[in-house]
Formats: sequence, C-alpha cells, structure tokens
Amino acid sequence: MTDIGVRAVRQGVRRRADRIGAATPPGRDRAVDALRAVAVLGVVLGHWLVTALVSDGRTLRTASPLQHMPWLAPLSWMFQTLAVFFLVGGHVATRGYASARARGVPYHQWLTGRLTRLFTPVAAVLGLWTVAALALLLSGTEFGTVRTLVKLALAPLWFLVVFAGLTAATPLLARLNPLWPLAVVLHIDLLRFGLGGPSWLGWVNVAAAWMVPYTLGAAWTRGELERRRAGWILLGAGAAATAALVAWAGYPAAMVGVPGGGMSNLDPPTLAVVTFGLAQCGLALLLRERLRHATRRPVAWAAVALVNLSAMTVFLWHQTAVMATTATGLLAGRLPGLHTPPDGLGWVGVRLLWLPVFALALAVCWAAFRSFERGGGGRGRRSRVVRSHRPSDRGAAATARHV
Repeated sequence: MTDIGVRAVRQGVRRRADRIGAATPPGRDRAVDALRAVAVLGVVLGHWLVTALVSDGRTLRTASPLQHMPWLAPLSWMFQTLAVFFLVGGHVATRGYASARARGVPYHQWLTGRLTRLFTPVAAVLGLWTVAALALLLSGTEFGTVRTLVKLALAPLWFLVVFAGLTAATPLLARLNPLWPLAVVLHIDLLRFGLGGPSWLGWVNVAAAWMVPYTLGAAWTRGELERRRAGWILLGAGAAATAALVAWAGYPAAMVGVPGGGMSNLDPPTLAVVTFGLAQCGLALLLRERLRHATRRPVAWAAVALVNLSAMTVFLWHQTAVMATTATGLLAGRLPGLHTPPDGLGWVGVRLLWLPVFALALAVCWAAFRSFERGGGGRGRRSRVVRSHRPSDRGAAATARHV
C-alpha cells in the first residue's frame, strides 16, 4: 500500500472514531466499558495461550503449557480476568435495575431484556456445533476427539449460566455485603480440604465465588468504592491472601484449570481464585481514572466501543476460531505450536506467531455471527437511535449507544 493509501486509511479511521465519540452520551463512564473490554480480551488471549489441541494420530486432546512449565503460572494471573467481568456486570446490572425501577419498568421486563441480549448469540453456537458434532461422528471421527472439540466450544456457556443467575438475583444482591459470599467460599473450602468433606460441596462455590465480585460491583454502584483507599485495600489484602494460600495452604499457583493437574482453582472455584479476584478488582478500581483519560482519545474509545458491541460474539466464538485453525492446519501436517505438545519455550514462541491467525479466524466468525448479538440488543431501541442521527452517523451512533 502506498503512503497515500495509508494516510487515507488513517483518516478514515479517525473520522469514524470521531463520529463514535460524538455520538457517545457525555455522562457515560467510559472506564466501565474499558474494563469490560479488557476482561473479555484477557479471557480470549488466556485461552489461546494456555489451551492447546495436540494431535495424536487421528485423535485430538487438550493440553496446556502449564502442565510442562508450571513456572509459567503468572500467565494465568495476567489473563484470568473473570472477576473483573463480574465486577463490571454487577455494577452495570444494579445501576440498570435502579434506573428501570425509577422509570417504572417491571422487574420481569428488565430481566427479559438483559437475558435476551445475553442468550440470543448462544443459539448460533449451539446450532453450529450440534450440526458439526453430528457430521464429525457420521464421518467416523473418534468420539474422544468430538467430545474434546464440543467441550472446548461450549465451555464458555457455564459462565453465562452463572452470570444469568446472578443477574436474575440482582434485586436481592444489590445491597448484599461481599463478605457474606466470601465467608461461604471460606467455609466450603475448610470443609472440603480441611475436614475431608465431600468434593461435591465445591460446586456451591460456583455461585458464591462469583457473587463476591458481582456484589463488589453493586457496592461500586452505591458509591462505596469511590475512594482510592478501597482499591488499595482490595489489591493488597487480596494479593497477600492469595500468596499465603498458594505458599502455605497447598492451593495451585495457576488460576486456571490445568489438564491432568489434579486440584484446580477454577473448576470449581476455590478461595484462592476469589482472593485473587479481589486483588484484580482492587486494581481495576484503581485504574478507573486512567482509563477514563485514555478513552478520551477518539481512536481508543472507538476500539473499546467496538469490542463491547461484539463482546458476546468474541467470547462465544474465540475457541471455535482456534479449532477451525487447528483443523485447517492438519491439512498441511502436524504443525508446531498448533498440533504439537506444549512442552517447551519453543512451543510458546511459535504459539505467539499463531495468535494473528486465530484473530483472523475469529474475525471471520464475528462477520458471520455478529448479527445474532446485535439482534439481541433491541432492534426497536437501536432503530430509534439511528433515525435521530444524520445518515453518515448512523453506525457510529448505534455503536456508541449500544455498548
């Protein structure tokens, strides 16, 4: 591309970004959207880096570099950002519910709108993978391979079920002190690991563990976390507690599940992943002002807005993008960083080179299935927004108002 072409592209991007910025309501807290975007992209990059599909003849199995290089556990600290997503989710839901009540909107109508936006994109994922699984089985693909692929593709749905349950309970959780669900997680872990209780007790933590950051989000809405002191307390106490649990209580250092690793901090959630989440939430609160300042730049805000607009599509299809790349790559043989065991730094280096390919495959999925997410966002509301702007600003206005 010539210099003139590059300049034209840059000018086009800037004009588009300026339109999105101009269409954004002045009172919008852009830090909320920036934190949501960071949380979604953190999960995506984390999965792409620490989850591998290894080819053993005709079978594909999951593996992780953390199996062979446990000292890479800090990678999971950087990219396991679910607590931030629940923090933002709790903040947005409690604020939205309070606004709906003030306008006289019934609870069932408010909840239906939120769950519709949440679950409409799921229909496309379930439909495609139902067809794909049947086609693979009928073509003679090993059942173990099909199970591995379907499990990876549908794994993100557990998050949606938990998030939907907490959203439905928002009126009850709006004033709940986060110390109560934290106490539940603490006692469940004491029963499981300290007193030899049944392992199934850990599944209580699936709700209780993520209720902690969700109710922190509600506290944010109430204005109880505005002082920087709150962020520092959460960051310091959460980090210290996590370090103590890993160093002296036998909890794994990795904040994600590791195939064949025995105990997992995430499946089901443990006290360590909750205290780690508290530290993450504290850091997120401390970064709010910097994020607000950074997103005043039109291009930065446009990027954040576009990620938020497609957050569910990106979240639901990022594993499918990896599997599509892996399957296509098999046509060329067993490729390093894609089909080989993640047993050394060489694999990590090559894996980083595959990330742009995964991103391209995800872009294809986004182009094919983004209409499901936009359709769930409320066609009537979006059309009213579009009609109220000049034709050249329609896309920008819809983007800015939807996120």
